[in-house]
Amino acid sequence: MPRRFVLLLSCFLVALWMLPVRGQQPGTNALSAAETAEGWKLLFDGRTQSGWTPSGDADWRVEEGSLTATKGTGFLVSSEYGDFELRLDYWAAKTVNSGVFIRCDDPMVNLRTCYEVQIGGTTSGLIAGNLTNTAPAPDAPAPMEQWNALEISAIGDHLVVKLNGKTLVDARDKTHARGRIALQEGGRAEFGLVRFRNIRIRTR
Repeated sequence: MPRRFVLLLSCFLVALWMLPVRGQQPGTNALSAAETAEGWKLLFDGRTQSGWTPSGDADWRVEEGSLTATKGTGFLVSSEYGDFELRLDYWAAKTVNSGVFIRCDDPMVNLRTCYEVQIGGTTSGLIAGNLTNTAPAPDAPAPMEQWNALEISAIGDHLVVKLNGKTLVDARDKTHARGRIALQEGGRAEFGLVRFRNIRIRTR
């Protein structure tokens, strides 16, 4: 059998073997078949701000497949949820004060009406993963200016925060039972680039 034919056949077989594997890997802002079967839903389609309402003067836009802002102070606000698991990826500059607010039970998004999971604000000494005013995360350097995977679980009064697969907060609190999710840009006069992508939720 000619060597060239053997080489082409080998390449074809390898490509054929890779097809089902690739089919199981979700792209950016997409769900895998397993996630869909498990009840996960996308909150960001990667192209538009559909499903998110801006509040404040932050310059939110869709850029490079992510919800992006660089200046101003404000939020992107979702619909209401009660018990849920939330997963997303974020990228935050060292200069920005940003967080993911959950169970916001009032249109005014702030620390009195929501829980906040901190993700940015190192110049103010804030730690990524903190459940602000509720439960502190370990006092460790915040992973800034890189993509990070954030997981938030709010089931009844049980609140869990994981960052890059590590559990940082596991707490109980009954202050807020349901409400909106809000993505933050700016705070304490600290602004900068912040991006969110792969935002998905599973209600319970």
